[in-house]
Amino acid sequence: MSFEPRWTREAERTFEALKIDAEQAAATRRAAKRAKSSKQEGLFKQVAKAVQLLLADPRHPGLQTHEYVSLPNPYDEKGKVFEAYAQNRTSGAYRIFWCYGPEQGQITIIAITPHP
Repeated sequence: MSFEPRWTREAERTFEALKIDAEQAAATRRAAKRAKSSKQEGLFKQVAKAVQLLLADPRHPGLQTHEYVSLPNPYDEKGKVFEAYAQNRTSGAYRIFWCYGPEQGQITIIAITPHP
């Protein structure tokens, strides 16, 4: 089952900022005629893939999804919030915080942040 995405403003802004940084880095790289992708390009690619996997299957083993108790669910104070890995074994690895809802078949992406 595929889920429909919903985004908080914070998560959407972070995702768009990562996308813009990656596009600018790619343009600079192409202008300099370099073949190797930049960190910004790689980061956005990893985050976008993690979001895609999350919407296709929240229990995908690569996401290492688990419950996260430090964030409140925006729709239900008793609802669960989950953390999924966009990166692993990287300093400051990015994480995606999400919950089910508000409607059946939807996933709300609460935040996309680097791990402290």
